[in-house]
Amino acid sequence: MYTKLTEQFQALSKIQTISLERQKLLEPLICYVQDKVMMNKPVNLNFICTHNSRRSHLSQIWAQAASAYFQTPNVNCYSGGTEETALYPKVAETLATQGFHIFKIAENSNPIYAVKYDDNEAPVIAFSKKYDNPFNPVSHFAAILTCSQADNGCPFIAGAEKRIPITYEDPKVADGTAAQSNIYEERSLQIAEEMYYVFSMIKK
Repeated sequence: MYTKLTEQFQALSKIQTISLERQKLLEPLICYVQDKVMMNKPVNLNFICTHNSRRSHLSQIWAQAASAYFQTPNVNCYSGGTEETALYPKVAETLATQGFHIFKIAENSNPIYAVKYDDNEAPVIAFSKKYDNPFNPVSHFAAILTCSQADNGCPFIAGAEKRIPITYEDPKVADGTAAQSNIYEERSLQIAEEMYYVFSMIKK
């Protein structure tokens, strides 16, 4: 794993800022991952928000990196939206600042990025898509709802074994303001801390 990302995770191990309320919210995800690990089955996680442009990508990418950091086996992280838009550029910029290596591999109205956390691991392929896009699993996965709009708008997700709402405030509220970089960094680190917490709890 890249040195800067390792340092980010090591720093997270020294802080305890997740409230009991948030820990309770994360418990169903911990249980889902733990059950799959104990049965030696793939852990397929599909993080879903409305536009698949910000929070769902941050969650997917940090979850994949955290699972690798804790060497949790057979974890595959995906993301999707209730509609397709594009990965917001500030998300890629923020993740790059925090230690990921990011390469744009297709340039169009919905760019495709390769996001790497380790030179020897497959990259996360990041682009906006609907949650039921063929790129994502069609069964045997947990759907993690990262925004209240998607949570309310998707009462049923075909193929999902479990539906887990873990919502975050949209960093979009800071777009075009002087606080934008700080807000995106804060949201990304909040998600990183919670995904770190989830995978730190998994017993192998």
